[in-house]
Amino acid sequence: MPTHPTAADLARSLAENVEAVCRRYLSNGYRAGRYWLVGDVYNTAGESLYVRLDGPTSGKGARGKWTDGATGEHGDLLDLIRLQRGDGWRDALEEARAFLRLPLPPQPERTRPSEAGSDYTEAGRRLLRQGQPLRDTVAAAYLRSRGLEHAVGLPSLRFHPRCLYRPSKKTPGPDTWHPALLASVTDLSGAVMAVGRTWLAPDGRGKADLPKPRRVLGNLLGHGVRFPGAVSDLMVAGEGVETVLSVQRVMPAVPHVAALSAGHLGALILPPGLRHLYIARDADPAGERGAAILRQRAEAEGILVTDLDPREDDFNTDLRHLGPRDLALHLAPQLDSNDAVAHLRFEEMAAA
Repeated sequence: MPTHPTAADLARSLAENVEAVCRRYLSNGYRAGRYWLVGDVYNTAGESLYVRLDGPTSGKGARGKWTDGATGEHGDLLDLIRLQRGDGWRDALEEARAFLRLPLPPQPERTRPSEAGSDYTEAGRRLLRQGQPLRDTVAAAYLRSRGLEHAVGLPSLRFHPRCLYRPSKKTPGPDTWHPALLASVTDLSGAVMAVGRTWLAPDGRGKADLPKPRRVLGNLLGHGVRFPGAVSDLMVAGEGVETVLSVQRVMPAVPHVAALSAGHLGALILPPGLRHLYIARDADPAGERGAAILRQRAEAEGILVTDLDPREDDFNTDLRHLGPRDLALHLAPQLDSNDAVAHLRFEEMAAA
């Protein structure tokens, strides 16, 4: 009698065909380096859920494993099919068997072995090395337009005058080149793991007119764009570079880190010795979910956590509409009183 595959067998087979599974069940997502990104297990557009596309067949870092940074859910591809369909295990197993009997999508032929350029982390490092200082560039004009002129000299930000933009399969079109603000994404040791790219309008007064003018090249998961400070036991974490730089403008002595998305905020790896974490939230459901996940993880490590809420949609909007002095006044009652006295720059902001 034939032996039917067990659930573990089916999960391994699905993992061996992980990208085909993602294209079938998570079609609203897209490939980004070693991960498939989508909003959630129900195939909502977004970037909170990560499916690993390569790695060993089992154990830590195995292909086919997924994590939703916004909810903390995780599992394998068989779990994903069960959750998406809302059925029991029997139906999920039948669906997996049916999928594995289908012919796989044709793969593009390789004319030569993969080169080092297929390593997205190394590609991000090369791109960053091609960057220039920001002063007197389109990127500097962009930062000034956002009230962030103080950031022009920060070493984690660079400028690329002609950065390639390659359209996705969902929005096909020709390759184009645009000026871009580059942001260095590092791990806790300072090693570059990825580069964030923000394509800009030619005059720097906004982003380029592209379907998705922000992207990351490399391994973002757990890492961030870091703006160091003079104190070691405090940190401010937020989503976007502009949001974090807005708070950093009025609290320059405190280290800040930008996770570059709400989902990645929830997955941020926290440094050892951290006593108090401030989370600069964006005022939207995704921002609240990402902040909640990060709060839960930090508090489990014994770290005191305080949410910082903007007056409007995010802290960069607050900075541009209120100015630095009133932004500092808005933040003051949300901070620990000792931190507010020690680290908020009221006098300099009053003169700004």
